[in-house]
Amino acid sequence: MDLATVAELDRRFGIQGIAQVLEGNGGLAKVVVNTQEAAGEIYLHGAHITSWQPPGAEEVLFLSAKSRWEDGRAIRGGVPISFPWFARKVDDPKAPAHGFVRTIAWSLESISHAANSVTVTMSTESNDNTKKWWPADFHLVHRATFGSELAMELEVTGTGANPLRFEEALHAYFRVGRIDQARVNGLSGFQYVDKTDSDRKKTQQGPIAIVSATDRVYLNTNDAIELEDGELRRRLRIAKENSSTTVVWNPWLENAKALPDLGDGQWLNMICIEASNVSDSAVVLMPGQEHRMKATIRVVDF
Repeated sequence: MDLATVAELDRRFGIQGIAQVLEGNGGLAKVVVNTQEAAGEIYLHGAHITSWQPPGAEEVLFLSAKSRWEDGRAIRGGVPISFPWFARKVDDPKAPAHGFVRTIAWSLESISHAANSVTVTMSTESNDNTKKWWPADFHLVHRATFGSELAMELEVTGTGANPLRFEEALHAYFRVGRIDQARVNGLSGFQYVDKTDSDRKKTQQGPIAIVSATDRVYLNTNDAIELEDGELRRRLRIAKENSSTTVVWNPWLENAKALPDLGDGQWLNMICIEASNVSDSAVVLMPGQEHRMKATIRVVDF
């Protein structure tokens, strides 16, 4: 996006002293938020949140030092949006992993300010390019609210004459001091699909400790969970609405080596915890229906 276009977006949507549209990494446009309650960034590329930092706290989100900032590639870290499928497309191995909306430019719809929080709204919809991968007609909105909490709402509307079946995930990367010192609480007793073990179903016993490559889909999860970080001495509370599955992922050493856009050794400082509706929990909408999935993140006392 050229500087003139970025400047025009800032003129139309910017809020002086609170939110600006600026040129970010790779020349990609981003919205930068600074209020008494939080600092944050969200790119138009993928409607992708790359930073959220409440006052008095360290950066909450992880961002790879080697992320590629270019059209057609996903940003590594922050909160990518997976839609309309999760992971590999079952019937087309050549299709982009996690769908196509995280690698395209979205439209900036509005920036609003209320009660020390800023809401940035972006949208995208079906067109000839998306229909090369997926024939459906849809309209997709992402509302990101930066404040003492980070709230993300993904709204999907079926705009065609046929039912819409899709998977979705807010693929959040959280920054941790050391992954082996982190624990995920709140999923004990829940079944999960272990994607590192031939999709076998298992039951979680106690807190989740990451001790090897981890790729799990926890089933029928609705309650809030907590990420406890002994190294950074903080806890994050992650709540969600209209999400039936929770994905937990860390590539560990060997799998991280296969990711050229992940910095050396950075797998030690990240964990993905994802509000989602994937696999058998995919969403089905009738024509004209609307579905909203929401995730809210808060830093709580250690």
